[in-house]
Amino acid sequence: MKTVIITGANGNLGTAVTKEFLENNYKVLATVASESAKADINTHPHLEVHVVNLTQEEETNSFIKMCIEKHNTIDSALLLVGGFAAGNISTTTGSDLQKQISLNFETAYFITRPLFAHMKENKKGRIVFIGARPVLVASQGYGLLAYSLSKSLLFKLAEFLNEEAKGENIIVTVVVPSTLDTALNRKNMPDVNPDIWVKPSEIAGILEYIVSEKSGAIREPVIKVYNNA
Repeated sequence: MKTVIITGANGNLGTAVTKEFLENNYKVLATVASESAKADINTHPHLEVHVVNLTQEEETNSFIKMCIEKHNTIDSALLLVGGFAAGNISTTTGSDLQKQISLNFETAYFITRPLFAHMKENKKGRIVFIGARPVLVASQGYGLLAYSLSKSLLFKLAEFLNEEAKGENIIVTVVVPSTLDTALNRKNMPDVNPDIWVKPSEIAGILEYIVSEKSGAIREPVIKVYNNA
């Protein structure tokens, strides 16, 4: 049984991803931000739920160390934690930027740093970041400046890590969704047909494919999951 870390397991995407991996017989080590969030997740014999503040490097390091000591090998990690903020350069302060970097980049970086070292020792592993289309489309990104800049760091980090691990069975992937079909997005955009959006369950299936043996020939991927949005 392979062991996977899933951060943000109680979110719209995280809930679907956790369900997908449990149904495909993975051992899931899930993180949430609070005890109340932990209580909201249904128990499962192959699921561990841990409360971790991923914006704190030492706490995150301790979590990864515990996972490795308990389970010996971490096969993959799906780093789903993130947050959104609007604003162009005239309205985005340095504080706004730092908050988005902490939420969208550092929460992934603090997990990735010790986990990448573990995977290099084992000469295998998969790490997946969730990117953002406004990083790739400037006409969408300039009005979401802090969000887009923080997400852009994940693309560069993936490039650097794939270069460092070249020739080894370690792959860092960036999955780039368009609008997710969630209750909140349906409420906020009532005039848009949600059929053009991407369902969290569809992303979940793609993530499972990415970390499975089926994707072994893929290298240095950026995977755009836009549907028709």
